[in-house]
Amino acid sequence: MPRLSTHIANRKPTAIRRAGLLFAERRDGCESISVAEGNVSLPMHPAMIKRLHNLNAPGSPFSQGVVRYTQTVGLPETREAFKKVIRASGCDTEGLNVQITSGGSQAMELLTIACSGKAGDDDMPLLLIDAAYTNYRYFAKRLGRRVFSFPRRLNRDGQFTLPDIEEIEDLIQKERPNALVVIPYDNPTGQLYTQEMMVSLAKLCVKYDMWMISDEAYRELYYVEGGRAVSIWNISEEEVPGLRGLRVSIETASKVWNGCGLRLGALVTDNAKLYSSLLAENTVNLCTNAISQYIFGALNELSLEELQAWFVKQRGYYKPLIKKFSRDMYEALPGVILGSTDASLYTVVDFRDLVNEKFCIEDFVVWCASEGFVEEDGKKVTVLCAPMPEFYNAESMEENLGRTQVRIAFIEKPEKMARIPGLLGKLFTQYLNAHPELKK
Repeated sequence: MPRLSTHIANRKPTAIRRAGLLFAERRDGCESISVAEGNVSLPMHPAMIKRLHNLNAPGSPFSQGVVRYTQTVGLPETREAFKKVIRASGCDTEGLNVQITSGGSQAMELLTIACSGKAGDDDMPLLLIDAAYTNYRYFAKRLGRRVFSFPRRLNRDGQFTLPDIEEIEDLIQKERPNALVVIPYDNPTGQLYTQEMMVSLAKLCVKYDMWMISDEAYRELYYVEGGRAVSIWNISEEEVPGLRGLRVSIETASKVWNGCGLRLGALVTDNAKLYSSLLAENTVNLCTNAISQYIFGALNELSLEELQAWFVKQRGYYKPLIKKFSRDMYEALPGVILGSTDASLYTVVDFRDLVNEKFCIEDFVVWCASEGFVEEDGKKVTVLCAPMPEFYNAESMEENLGRTQVRIAFIEKPEKMARIPGLLGKLFTQYLNAHPELKK
């Protein structure tokens, strides 16, 4: 056969999808509960569901069976819907430009193209805060961009510690990044940035002339008492003079709005030049799914109060689910370390106090997906989760911080999530019993 590119020939599935692909090859009748990715199982907002169910109704643009391209920038009502959602979080949207994308993932790729240079060519690296969502690093590799990061460590109290601002600034001075990526409702850690930390990072972006990219896929999913929406759009020019024109946010219909399969997102920026350049680049893709845009556009018909009521409902669903998981996980596997989930849909489970330096989390995840199981009511069942090493930049670390960690996503229905701690605890115990050389 003709040759494959080096990139494709060496390509492996992403950490969040690897377990699912392995499990699909099993033929032993085992069932699985997957908490490896943020594939939300809740219904969308009723206004979106109504449009989904009435695509052929009078007044629908699809009633005659015709589905045409939209403009590359997206449908006007869909763009306005994203701005309205931002306003519902208490942010000022005057002067913001919206480009509709095929999910938050395409927004990440476009920004990687726009805001970072090719490795060994333009001196424009991208700065991440590890542990960071894997796709930023995957897109950088796909595009030949240089990425570096400063790591956070998971303490035994469940907190991922950020370095001091002085340490971050030292790294910026050394590497000279062109953009900083922040995920304030953090994926994968479940941590919540404070607005004060966002302001501190914004000041560094102004000082060193960097784009500030804020991934706000989980905005409004915070669970701390008395919390408020943390956002790049809640930083005023008075707080950080010169920030205007450096800001970009990544938006999506997937998480807060439970529309993962719509594959709909947006880039929002207050920089007109970046906006027009991204639009020109995205014309190659013609447009984002027209039906998905129409469904999400229904939110533009709602009041700010109705949108805010939805935020409260979503937080009210996840908060007790997360608390129960943490309590049950500690009981199922004493000695395990859990990340404190103050935001988003994830936590990190760390087995480091139960294993020695020979333990490799990827091997455990592969075992669970390909052969491990627990028998419940006469049926085999296993758990699929995401190993954490690829959420860190191994090239810049003295040690593999993710070597003993998995990410758990709170995306299954409560009755299934309630089974995860017991199953994971039993699977881990079985694995160690079969490999006693890995025990601490």
